[in-house]
Amino acid sequence: MAEGGSHGATVFIGQKPTMTYVFQVVTQLNSGAGPVVVKARGNAIGKAVDVVEVVRRRFLEGQVELGRISIETERLVNREGRDANVSSIAIPLTRTGPPPGAEPEPGA
Repeated sequence: MAEGGSHGATVFIGQKPTMTYVFQVVTQLNSGAGPVVVKARGNAIGKAVDVVEVVRRRFLEGQVELGRISIETERLVNREGRDANVSSIAIPLTRTGPPPGAEPEPGA
């Protein structure tokens, strides 16, 4: 699921296949959205890292820059009513390469 705004977009990683999130991130970056932040909690953190790496190394190689990655521990109440610590990660990506369909600069 992606949330948009004038300052970029956020893609929350869940249980869908990895490539679903990869396409969401690539679409947001291609649309000119400011930084796209990939966020995940708990067991989805590994999938978030996979999504970012596929975007960087297969789809937009050399055209994406990582921002400052933040990690946190969130305190949630689990189903049994007890407090639980859940790790979370936020990985901002910014497109540095030319947008799709852009004409190359003269002399390049």
